[in-house]
Amino acid sequence: MDDLRQSGKNNGARVNAGDGAAIAVEPGLRSDCLSYMEVLAQSISVIAPSTVPAAILGLIFAAAGDATWLSFLIGMLGLVAVSYNINQFARRSASAGSLYSYIVKGLGPTTGVLGGWALLFGYTLTGMSTLCGFSVVSHELLSAYGISLSPLWLYALGASGAFLFAYKDVQLSARAMLFFEGAALAAVLALGTIVWRHSDFQIDVAQIRLQGATPGGVLMGVVLVVFAFSGFESSTSLGEEAKDPLRSIPRSVIQSVVVAGLVFIFMAYVTIIGFKDMSADLAKSEAPLSYLATELGWPRLGAFINIGILLSFFSCTLASINSTARIIYAMARHGLMYEALGTAHDKNETPHIAAAVAATITLIVTTSVYLLGASPFESQGYFGTLCSFGFLTAYTLISLAAPAYLYKIGEGGKGALTVSGLAVAFMLVPFLGVIGVPGSELFPPPAYPNNLLVWIFLAYMAVAGAWLASLKILKPRKLPDVLRANGIEGAYRASASTVSSDVN
Repeated sequence: MDDLRQSGKNNGARVNAGDGAAIAVEPGLRSDCLSYMEVLAQSISVIAPSTVPAAILGLIFAAAGDATWLSFLIGMLGLVAVSYNINQFARRSASAGSLYSYIVKGLGPTTGVLGGWALLFGYTLTGMSTLCGFSVVSHELLSAYGISLSPLWLYALGASGAFLFAYKDVQLSARAMLFFEGAALAAVLALGTIVWRHSDFQIDVAQIRLQGATPGGVLMGVVLVVFAFSGFESSTSLGEEAKDPLRSIPRSVIQSVVVAGLVFIFMAYVTIIGFKDMSADLAKSEAPLSYLATELGWPRLGAFINIGILLSFFSCTLASINSTARIIYAMARHGLMYEALGTAHDKNETPHIAAAVAATITLIVTTSVYLLGASPFESQGYFGTLCSFGFLTAYTLISLAAPAYLYKIGEGGKGALTVSGLAVAFMLVPFLGVIGVPGSELFPPPAYPNNLLVWIFLAYMAVAGAWLASLKILKPRKLPDVLRANGIEGAYRASASTVSSDVN
């Protein structure tokens, strides 16, 4: 076991020999540098829990009404089931490949690579959506001082700032995310406490009894709630850099869901209470927390919350670039992308080229959509919906991969199959909610232009499938190599029992 852990000190490094003479060890990612809290910050930052009650709570309330807290609870429990499936892999091996590597282990290289492309889509589009959110909030804050900047400048500022953190130091990135999201959450929870105190900490019987709620409304609320949790598993991309990854990463995956879920439930409950004494309609409010802070005589707290939301959007963009870069890095190391993308910086030990590509794509696409006529607010919604297709695909595949993987290593059972079945069934709800069911009143097909978004994702996956098919023809040994890379060679810091069983 000691020898195995020692081998992790240069995890990710490749050894090349030229003409049989000197041996050069290429740098890998920095190992054993991230504490548990820094690992947790990655997942929490992609979820960006402070932005949900501040920005989209009204939409969820419009669907679920006084049962909004129940929609959050159901969503949290469903994603705990998905977390259980992810952790079947995370507690046995760790790498930068995230769910891509895990799906390969369970369902083979073809499905795993396609799952990796879907996950890349989810993270990249999340970064685009939050970059647009960064622009929207920046514009509002600057306008209060009479300053007006083009969204193009704000996009460039947000994307370049996130890249600099991602390029410089993974620990610096993690600590920045931890501070930014922590400050935003503290402000949001402080306001939530003030709102509840204003009502003398009353128990809202209407919410407890789900007054006026319908099963269809609750389910529609769940659809929106699942999107709010998207990216909770992103800490799995830090497998090569985390301290004690086989413990810290599984804990961060499930605890990020529970922590964010409890924040969502509490803030939904108290915000609904707060709006019952107001003239405004929560279902139509685009900034419910700012409104409550002003109405209750805490305008400075409202301003601080807006600053916190700005930092939260930036943190999510940074976290998305970090995750995207590490999956690209891992796939490049397995020969699935250009070799240069699998290069780590000599000094910083970060996937700097992959991070530059991720940040550049994020900036170019958001800029292009703006130049085509979509406002940052509209773009934020489009990108936010698009990213959900990638995450839903990856979550479904990982839930199918878990029992298959456990069966392969001789640890399968009815319990794993049951949790897998529950997770897959749960993921059908947001899938149907996004694409719609013709003739259904519960899940009506989306109107134009949102009805085109699923086709964008399908076109993206068709390109990925065509690329994979060409790879099979041009490099027929590549996919078997990927399977090996994600087995003994790719599980850079696998548990001793897993490695020994694979070797035998």
